[in-house]
Amino acid sequence: MPVEIVIEDKRWAAVEFERLCDRAVEAALSNFDLNPSLFTVEILACDDTRIAFLNRDFRGQAKPTNVLSWPSAERAASKDGDAPMLPCVKRDSELGAIAISYDTCACEAVQACKPLADHLLHLVVHATLHLLGYDHQRDQDATLMERIEVRTLGKLGVDNPY
Repeated sequence: MPVEIVIEDKRWAAVEFERLCDRAVEAALSNFDLNPSLFTVEILACDDTRIAFLNRDFRGQAKPTNVLSWPSAERAASKDGDAPMLPCVKRDSELGAIAISYDTCACEAVQACKPLADHLLHLVVHATLHLLGYDHQRDQDATLMERIEVRTLGKLGVDNPY
């Protein structure tokens, strides 16, 4: 499996973190006929303190967030609503890194009355799409990304989160 995981916050073990991340990344990549065994994604399972530092250092926002992602290359489409360029296995097999905070994710899951595992699947699918160049800053890009998320989550047995 292409997911390399570092678990800093042991509370993630309660939701089978590694297995769910594998499933989410594999499902996201399979949308594009990308063989998951040929790509690598790094995931840091952390807490709010750690993700707040990362959010400050990389986004200039000194506060916790649910998930962050760092694509290994710029893949975004130049035109709003177009699909990004897919990575090439030969030169682009490392897709990037994701950090996900237990505290914020668990709180959001409780507030939305949904299982933490389902919310984790959603956030990892969402972050993996960011690694593939999808984004939600522009309206048509957001619509495209959400449509792919919903379809992917449906394949994983997770209800539409929107």
